[in-house]
Amino acid sequence: MRILYWGTPAYAVPTLRKLHQAGHTIVGVVSQPDRRRGRGQQLVASAVKQEALNLNLPVFTPERIKKDPDCQAQLSALKADVSVVVAFGQILPLEVLEQPPLGCWNGHGSLLPRWRGAAPIQWSILDGDAETGVGVMAMEEGLDTGPVLLERRLSIGLQDNAHALAEKLSGLTAELMVEAMQLIEAAGAGPTDERLKRLGVQHQTESSCYARMLLKQDYQIDWSNLALAIHRQVMGLYPGAQTSWNGKCLKLTETEPLIDRLKDQLSPEAQVLIGQWPTGGHAGGTVLACIQDLGLVVSSSGCPLLIREAQLEGKSRSRGQALVQQMAAAEHQRLGDN
Repeated sequence: MRILYWGTPAYAVPTLRKLHQAGHTIVGVVSQPDRRRGRGQQLVASAVKQEALNLNLPVFTPERIKKDPDCQAQLSALKADVSVVVAFGQILPLEVLEQPPLGCWNGHGSLLPRWRGAAPIQWSILDGDAETGVGVMAMEEGLDTGPVLLERRLSIGLQDNAHALAEKLSGLTAELMVEAMQLIEAAGAGPTDERLKRLGVQHQTESSCYARMLLKQDYQIDWSNLALAIHRQVMGLYPGAQTSWNGKCLKLTETEPLIDRLKDQLSPEAQVLIGQWPTGGHAGGTVLACIQDLGLVVSSSGCPLLIREAQLEGKSRSRGQALVQQMAAAEHQRLGDN
């Protein structure tokens, strides 16, 4: 088929690559404009744009596709059979959605309607979901409200962080989208309702959560929270959840909540630490122990939290004894004190 592909971050690269490898004709790739990044603030192309250029595909980078009729006309002239959207980053207007005769299809990184919106992977971890998944959804004007053609589920482990989970979901999205294209092509064109009926899509219920954009304050750890909530923050916002240590920023990148009911999901090293420190009696964020080759045990409002890996401002990421030495940490000191 003739496919117009829409995507921006690294998450969307495997799907573009898989569709190209499957023999489809990618008539164009639409991505977000180059952005300034890094210390030098150099203009950097998106991961999808870089992949498209490597594949010698034409690339379009509208600042706002909704307000760019010239770009809309250029895309319409490509005569794509279908549009595929994976983490593009802009809402497509109705004029664009109605262009391809076989519809616009979105590879969404969550189970629908559980999480709609911009950050479903992060919020599935933050909210403690036991599973997530990906879906191929027919796009409509609403935000992630369209009917679902295909879906695959994936369990979320206690130690899965957002980066690792995104890599799994990215690969799953690519596989599912290739499968979906075969079904969509076989169903053929026609009025939208009839076409979707032939495909046997599942319409979503109204119940959903909105995976809103993450804000700066979401990354700041509150040590009055429970250890499990802090751990989910570290995993879900990886590698950005942060606290302060002696006036410097400390980013936590690997933790384990020392909770007895989760014992079978913890590392053997963490399992033996459970119950060694009574709950309560210490202000949240207090260093309870510095353990050689393992890290820091820190109090929360409930059970303690083991910090296995972190990055102190101005330093490289470190773990275990190296982390303890880098922080010059000792018992009874507190994280979160400026």
